[in-house]
Amino acid sequence: MTEIFGVPVSLLLGQLLLGLLNGTTYAMLSLGLAVIFGLMDEVNFAHGAFFMMGAMFAWMGGQYFHLSFWWMLLLAPLLVGLVGLLVERLMLRRLRGMDPIYGLLLTFGLALLIEGLFRTFFGVSGSPYNPPELLSGVLNLGFMYLPLYYVFAMVASVVVCFGTWLLIERTKLGSYLRAGTENPSLVQAFGINFPLLVMLTFAFGSALAGLAGVLSAPIVQVSPLMGSNLIIVVFAIVVIGGMGSVMGAIVSGLALGVIEALAKVVYAPISSTVVFILMAVVLTVRPAGLFGKEK
Repeated sequence: MTEIFGVPVSLLLGQLLLGLLNGTTYAMLSLGLAVIFGLMDEVNFAHGAFFMMGAMFAWMGGQYFHLSFWWMLLLAPLLVGLVGLLVERLMLRRLRGMDPIYGLLLTFGLALLIEGLFRTFFGVSGSPYNPPELLSGVLNLGFMYLPLYYVFAMVASVVVCFGTWLLIERTKLGSYLRAGTENPSLVQAFGINFPLLVMLTFAFGSALAGLAGVLSAPIVQVSPLMGSNLIIVVFAIVVIGGMGSVMGAIVSGLALGVIEALAKVVYAPISSTVVFILMAVVLTVRPAGLFGKEK
């Protein structure tokens, strides 16, 4: 059996694919955070709760309303986006212009509230969510059997991530968003409803978290705790990529998923902390992050 540094090639390739799968989830979650921070300059600690809500809504739709995965892939992100829209309109907007710590504390408390509500009604043990029958098969890659759903989840996440990047970087709407981050008053002077733009952006970032939750539901156990277990890692990835950088969030998320997977092969105990080690190194060398702009 061919080995690289004492590790079988089949094991290495398998870990790379699984790392890429985790990386696409990281990228989509980080992307939602980056979009919100880039426009609103606010750290949304409820992002992990929105991720969990997407998965829980998908599970509830199948369990109680017998809706298929495909329906919930559409509906769950819309529901989470609506929750995000209400949070921005009824809560965060009232804090606009105040110290950002108030928004951070509000979203942190909101995350605890949402998680507590779901824990009260559904417990913490977790529930399986089966992939759609169309994607229930496996692919024989020679060195491993890869579930077909994993391929779909990876491709869908990458398409959404780079589609969002194109929307922000290559369209007129994206130019309004970027201009709004630099000079909101000037944007409003040109007749653009900037508060509406902020509200819709927060809803869009929340919907991205919900979509990531739906895509992750057939891969992990659906549980009210799934968001809190992931959000700290995602924040570290956003910092590494550069706060507010869309491309930084995508590239760092994908890269960290692969690096984390390789760390499990080389030295498993370090895999859970490698992202924080990398964050410390990156901030030491480049405080603004890999793709962030120095102020």
